[in-house]
Amino acid sequence: MGVCPVSSGPEWIISALARALQRAPAGRIALDDGRRTVSYGALRASVDEETGWLASAGGHRFATLADNGIPWVVTDLALHLGRTPSVPLPSYFTDAQLQHALDDAGIDSVLTDDSARLTNLSSGWRRAGESPCTGLALFRRSLAAAARAELPPGTVKVTYTSGSTAAPKGVCLGAGHLEAVAQSLAQSTAVLDVQRHLCLLPLATLLENVGGVYAPLLAGATCLLPGSATTGMSYARPDPGRLLAAIASFAPQSVILVPELLQLLVVAAERGWQVPATLKFIAVGGASVSASLLARAAAAGLPAYEGYGLSECASVVCLNTSHARRAGSVGRPLPHVGVRLSHEGEILVSGASMLGYLGEAPRDPGAELATGDLGEVDKDGFFYVRGRIRNIFITSLGRNVAPEWVEREITQRLPQSQVMVFGEARPYPVALVGSAHADAEVIDRVVGAANAQLPDYARVRRWARVPEPFTLASGELTSNGRLRRTAILQRHRDLIDALYREELAS
Repeated sequence: MGVCPVSSGPEWIISALARALQRAPAGRIALDDGRRTVSYGALRASVDEETGWLASAGGHRFATLADNGIPWVVTDLALHLGRTPSVPLPSYFTDAQLQHALDDAGIDSVLTDDSARLTNLSSGWRRAGESPCTGLALFRRSLAAAARAELPPGTVKVTYTSGSTAAPKGVCLGAGHLEAVAQSLAQSTAVLDVQRHLCLLPLATLLENVGGVYAPLLAGATCLLPGSATTGMSYARPDPGRLLAAIASFAPQSVILVPELLQLLVVAAERGWQVPATLKFIAVGGASVSASLLARAAAAGLPAYEGYGLSECASVVCLNTSHARRAGSVGRPLPHVGVRLSHEGEILVSGASMLGYLGEAPRDPGAELATGDLGEVDKDGFFYVRGRIRNIFITSLGRNVAPEWVEREITQRLPQSQVMVFGEARPYPVALVGSAHADAEVIDRVVGAANAQLPDYARVRRWARVPEPFTLASGELTSNGRLRRTAILQRHRDLIDALYREELAS
């Protein structure tokens, strides 16, 4: 499947994103990576040029493996507006995960700024040119049509979930789904008049792709796109000095953070780091955020707002905003979606949802999507996420416990710590704690305070400190900071068993 030049194709007419690029004043700055800037007028020309070059280069399905920057955005817009199926590849994926995604999605063309890594994956890739617009290298490989899994009709982007297993799963999304979310985000934050958004998360992360690029462009704002060498961003170990310096230097009005990065900013502010006066909105998502961390952020002058979303719904579903906020909630649903609870308390979403998982039967995107998350909703329409249905464990006494519920009660009282609660087929819950900061007496006191807020069957009776914190590199965390529970249980099974033996011996 080739690509038609964007300027002559119908997508420039029917795409909200394309209309926004056309509507913005030509001289306004659209992209700024700290080294150069691109105006809206130049961006339109660059996307046209890139789309034409991609068409001449051939290829059926593309992937992008590149650092944050102007080339990534131009490439992504050309693929998106040209309706060419593509896969953004996060650089934090392991080589095995990259190879899985490339093979699983039937990718025959890759645009990259890391040629060495791609050629090390397999012997099938060969350099086939370089984009005259972005400078990204084009790699191609011969791939039989039978090796390409069938995509649901309308798929323009396949995003790979970090999930809770080692093999990422491909979520197939349509252009309309992605733009609907971006429009809702732009509409919900319009009152803030954000003109400068700083992209700190990898652009291959769907949340930053949609919320940090598409939404600002729809609003006619500037996307600030420094690379990881400037921001110090790494899911293994972010560099606090470079990250804080980048935020101060770029003076953004909005950023998107995962909870671990918000924690970093909060601690820095509490130690004297000056929060930029320009900062109006910090969207926090990707994993559960403790109420105490949000309270500390507010006290430190960090305008943090929790949201909720998932890849299967093209990213954000609910969001707290400056004019509609409820402590402890993930906010109200965005305008483009409908959200309700099943009789069992599962969160169900209708509106912009996936076309299906890659390699599986297509689904009706208009049908409700069962999220697998347990939730509650208050009388004012604010939603609360209580945990994953699949994570629920049943004690040997027959009581159902959502571990995230118990974990949240502990972590909000124990900053900079990780907690995983277990109790499947056991008489009571126990906890594994990853903390290099708190001594045993403090942890005992915190667990006791958390237990005071929990019913008897959910109280943690024993806990143990793990030798090393859970990390992405160890396979015990997802890129969004979620616990990979199966991996943790496999690695620390003896430690968990010992906690129950101690009780029997006492």
